[in-house]
Amino acid sequence: MGTIIKELTKVEDAKRLFLNAIDPNTAIAIEMIALIDCPGRVLASSITSTRDVPHYRRAAMDGYAVQSSDTIGASVTNPVMLGVSEDAEQGTCTRVHTGSNIPDNADAVVMIEDTTQIGDMVEIRTQVHPNKHVGCVGEDMQEGELIFESGHLLRPCDAAVMASLGLSEINVYKKPVVAVIPTGDEVVPRTTTQIPPPGKVLETNGLMAGLYVEKWGGKARYCDIVPDMPELIENAIRSNLDADMIILCGGTSVGERDHVPAVVDSLGEILVHGVGLSPGKPTALGIIGNVPVVCMPGYPVAGLVALFAFARPALRKVGNIPDIPDTIIRARMGGKINSKEGYLTYARVVLDGDIAHPLMTSGSGVLSSVAKANGFVIIPENVEGYEEGQGVDVVLIE
Repeated sequence: MGTIIKELTKVEDAKRLFLNAIDPNTAIAIEMIALIDCPGRVLASSITSTRDVPHYRRAAMDGYAVQSSDTIGASVTNPVMLGVSEDAEQGTCTRVHTGSNIPDNADAVVMIEDTTQIGDMVEIRTQVHPNKHVGCVGEDMQEGELIFESGHLLRPCDAAVMASLGLSEINVYKKPVVAVIPTGDEVVPRTTTQIPPPGKVLETNGLMAGLYVEKWGGKARYCDIVPDMPELIENAIRSNLDADMIILCGGTSVGERDHVPAVVDSLGEILVHGVGLSPGKPTALGIIGNVPVVCMPGYPVAGLVALFAFARPALRKVGNIPDIPDTIIRARMGGKINSKEGYLTYARVVLDGDIAHPLMTSGSGVLSSVAKANGFVIIPENVEGYEEGQGVDVVLIE
């Protein structure tokens, strides 16, 4: 049932076709969670301030609250003497601490460093203007102010902001469920304690795919290994069509046991099979109903590149997760690196300061090469490689 890859689709064209096929109107469910659990989640409704923060005038420094008119002309050589009172009436000052309430009569704070208390009097050695070192009502947030829009990816600092508004729970989008289905007669469960016999390998692609799904904001549903039999692959896909997305591992090439793209096409539509991606050429992308399907190659590095190139953006679209730019380091090549014209090449490199040493440009089955690498140098289709010393962008491997 294997199919011949007759024509390769450019990576950007494949990605556009795939993402355009994902229905943006397919609403993912919303849930309410505790504020402490919000980092990394996506807001499902906007947050508007229901109060002023701060809700009182507060001291921005340790010192003395004063009426600024009482400090006119004050300096180190010409200090002003003020008495101490509780309400900072004219001619007096009130001791305050950072964050404490400012008496109604006061309109400024003199820093403690610019004062000296002498008995029941305070020597003021600097002039202050109105609102100096005073946090006004609503200085941080004002009642009715839009704080975060729906779709905002939440961070710990955002949790602190919402806590200051008195919130303890918020509405977020549920994490999209991604069914991860490993396939292959040669694949055996990771729970196997003995070294597999020749021709058999431990299942690792599903583990890798699922962990990246979790890292990128989804919820992985790990499925059992499916043998290279079309009817069993079909059954596994059908039983997971309640998921928001499906990732199939292996069975995408053109061999007699590579049935995955044809099965997906029989249930829905294969949009792309074969991309100008190295490694990752046998990647297939499809849609079944409203469920996007990524068919990643069985070779681990090729599968990883397919995850980065296609599964990650699809997951973000399905889950209403904002796009997060890659972390890119500018470096110089520590050696020559080759690529094949017509393919977008993910070349593995090891960073040593600002030098990127080529690790391996081929060998899509050597997963350890990724663990040894810091990042990828992505070589465009129309470039045949980079020379030693040439400046490049290194995309750090997450």
